[in-house]
Amino acid sequence: MNTLALIVLGLLVLVVAFAVATYNRLIGLKNQIDYARGAIEALLKKRFDLIPNLVATVKAYAKHERETLERVTELRSRIGRTKSDDERFRLEGELGGLLGRLLVQLEAYPELKANENFLQLQAALNEIEEQLAAARRSYNAAVVQFNNAVEMFPSNLVARAMGLVPRPVFEAGEAAQAAPRVGDLFGS
Repeated sequence: MNTLALIVLGLLVLVVAFAVATYNRLIGLKNQIDYARGAIEALLKKRFDLIPNLVATVKAYAKHERETLERVTELRSRIGRTKSDDERFRLEGELGGLLGRLLVQLEAYPELKANENFLQLQAALNEIEEQLAAARRSYNAAVVQFNNAVEMFPSNLVARAMGLVPRPVFEAGEAAQAAPRVGDLFGS
């Protein structure tokens, strides 16, 4: 073999090695997103299952909070029916904000605060919300890594050949971002 053939063969080996390494990296990043999304799904399911217990407990004490409770129930139902990640993320963010405001509103009920069942539900919900926040951060970090690899040269060439496109990050909706105004909640 002549020198030119060896150089071409060497370059071809390098290109194939780069393509294989990039392919494997992209698959790993995609799987990391799916894993992080699965963690979020498990926590959302846990929260989803907890909501009816919370609503039933609160209804017994807080009859005039019915509108908020109905909105929580409606959002829970819509989340169960949605197929779009973007829409689900938006609804989950709205539900998280609404649950936070509901818990603040319920602090005005001494008999409810003394109810052991409610206290357990409230603690469980707070724990799930903290775990969800951590899982969403993990998911978003995985999405950013993946999106960078999909959009940056030269890995974008392999990503395009694989049909990979950037994924959406989780963004909390306006309802989840707004801090509850405690004075407004109690008519102060």
